[in-house]
Amino acid sequence: MKNKHNTIPSRIRRNQTLALVLLVVCGVINYLDRATLAVANEYIRADLGLTLGQMGLLLSAFSWSYALCQLPVGALVDKIGPRWLLGIGLVLWSLAQAAGGFAATFGYFVIARIALGIGEAPQFPAAARVVSNWFPARARGTPTGVYNSASPLGVALAPLLLAPLIAATSWHWAFFVTGAMGIVAALVWVSLYRDPVRAELTAEERAYLELDATTANPPKTSFASWLALFRYRVTWGMMLGFFGSVYLNWVYLTWLPGYLRTERHMDLAYAGIAASVPFMCGFAGALIAGWASDRVARAAASPVTGRRNAVVVATLGMVAFTIPAALVDSNLVAVACISIVIFLANASSACAWSLATVAAPPSRVASLGALQNFGGFLGGALAPILTGYIAQSWSFVPALLAGAGIAFLGAMSYLFLVTKPIPE
Repeated sequence: MKNKHNTIPSRIRRNQTLALVLLVVCGVINYLDRATLAVANEYIRADLGLTLGQMGLLLSAFSWSYALCQLPVGALVDKIGPRWLLGIGLVLWSLAQAAGGFAATFGYFVIARIALGIGEAPQFPAAARVVSNWFPARARGTPTGVYNSASPLGVALAPLLLAPLIAATSWHWAFFVTGAMGIVAALVWVSLYRDPVRAELTAEERAYLELDATTANPPKTSFASWLALFRYRVTWGMMLGFFGSVYLNWVYLTWLPGYLRTERHMDLAYAGIAASVPFMCGFAGALIAGWASDRVARAAASPVTGRRNAVVVATLGMVAFTIPAALVDSNLVAVACISIVIFLANASSACAWSLATVAAPPSRVASLGALQNFGGFLGGALAPILTGYIAQSWSFVPALLAGAGIAFLGAMSYLFLVTKPIPE
């Protein structure tokens, strides 16, 4: 029995490794594309004559379309499969990214960012489905942390890779080059990735993948089964909970450089370094959280309880360290606190996605993950707008405290609404 539970068949291990490497590469490109606008912010504002208000709307345009597309895309991933849907998404978002390089007006740029959000929508629901396809339920936290680590890694790499490119050429080339990278990634993904085919698996391979499974052959998803997810409070708890976590994360993701320069009065060079350090901490947070959540889940009364508790603890930690980040006078202490918040934000995200793989019935993993992500990116869309208005009217201090309050409510939603898995 011990061998059955702990030994990974060699062919399964190879496919797991290949899938995770491809997901991380695609995820890094995904977040490089999202972050290009933030890195080129000042150049674009100067070139197109945009106000701070217009830039806030431009920063949020991506999140609105991305959030809304989570509603259908999860069901599509479950129905069509992650290989083709992510491949198509990669092509669409890469073309939209390259189109951003041709932007000469505010309206055109908004349309390009909306198209980018539509194209990027399959990335994380597809990744959740890949993990549920290739890993048994008890071992999904670590791979979920691995593919989630691409998010902060992409954000951290963006200024290091794109700022020199912009300085040497122009901001347009940052969009062209990252768009081309995505097209290459799409070809590699579709060429190399395959879902497991039960008929082609050995008995040992099937036994490994079906550990903890309630059914070896989950039914195909349908619109009725997708709609039925809304009948469960687990779904609403995950949507509301992720809203709070992603809201606070996106306060930092979109406004951290501006906050450090405006509120903390840091010079450009120091602010750039100070803004990149927290996201490297976020990279570590995603990796460590995935590994830790597997161990917490094994010791908990149920996989759902263990993974939910990990999300709640990480989100409450974000709240706890945002308060001193907003209130302390020391810039060093503030950046240290923010680094811990970003570490925990990515830990929370990794745990939330691994929660989706055990809270959902086997046929609707991507569907539930996408609904959770829909709730999260409503928060992500509102965060840059509300933070900008609050900071403009008062300061960044109440903006950060408001984000902490919203994240606290999100943690409570997870704690009290996500209590047991949704039945098949």
